[in-house]
Amino acid sequence: MPKMKTNKTASKRFSITGSGKLIRTRGGKSHLRRNKASRVKGEYDEMHPVSPADESHVRRLLPYGA
Repeated sequence: MPKMKTNKTASKRFSITGSGKLIRTRGGKSHLRRNKASRVKGEYDEMHPVSPADESHVRRLLPYGA
């Protein structure tokens, strides 16, 4: 049986913790940050969990746990 291919864009955007949770960064942090509050800008640097509705789709893109 051939190897399964990892989706490379998904492996750069999502990561899996040691306990198996999927985490992601927030989008929209590359520009227009000057007029955002410092509290909001700090939220962009945190890792957030993937929603349960999308988790099965992301796991299919990362067959080896990236």
